[in-house]
Amino acid sequence: MILCKGRYYPVFKPLNAIELMSAIENLLQVMVDLRDPEHGCPWDIRQTSQTIAGHTLDETHELVDAIERDDTENIREELGDLLFNIVFHSRVAEEKGQFNFADVAQDITDKMLRRHPHVFGEGRDQNWSDEVLAQQWQAIKKKEKAAKASSGISDDASANSAMYRAREIQKEAAQLGFDWPDINPVFAKLEEELEELKQAFQSGDKDAISDELGDVLFVCVNLARHARVNAEMSLRGTNRKFQRRFAYVQEQMAAAGIGMDQRQLEQMEIFWQDAKAHVD
Repeated sequence: MILCKGRYYPVFKPLNAIELMSAIENLLQVMVDLRDPEHGCPWDIRQTSQTIAGHTLDETHELVDAIERDDTENIREELGDLLFNIVFHSRVAEEKGQFNFADVAQDITDKMLRRHPHVFGEGRDQNWSDEVLAQQWQAIKKKEKAAKASSGISDDASANSAMYRAREIQKEAAQLGFDWPDINPVFAKLEEELEELKQAFQSGDKDAISDELGDVLFVCVNLARHARVNAEMSLRGTNRKFQRRFAYVQEQMAAAGIGMDQRQLEQMEIFWQDAKAHVD
């Protein structure tokens, strides 16, 4: 049982509490040993949060990939890899006297208690619709960030992937009244940006091409937002679909005894169209 706002709540314990604490302590100790200045691993000792940030992002993507493939064994492994990264960042901060793993765990616990008053607060016995819960979540989140928020768009969005960052920027702009009323003007904007991208390609100016391509991608994310579709997940799905279809093309080319090179592009296109018809 845990005590919250004067009430006790049951806690689901998949492991014996002692075993759970032992597993966490062992992991934390492994990290301490790896970072030991005298006897640790030279590579681990050299790392900072900045140098391992890319690894953290990679592990997150690998976890999402395992989840999408519904690979339970791999999900377990990738969760461990991501947890190790969290422990790594926490240890680096602890060495600087900033915070430690316990602080991280306590902070997220406190945040979830605050953001779920319908579970842990006075409103726990009421019936809440999904819409009301979403509004409540955003209201509490906004209140939490009020101290560091400005009248404009938050800088928090810069900490995520470009796709996610674009969506969050657009959502915040929409909350401030800067948004189209429906999806039609977004399509018009996309056509406008595509025309500007074509002009940039014709000019041969790489900086202009990069700038206009970014505009096109930004509008595509906005299009997804208006359609209530996650652009990041859409692109991941397309990546997987392309891999499956290209694998089919390779198989057909091999079966026909034809090598994979630019000279066989016409034949590859024939197999590609066949793949589109038969491979999801």
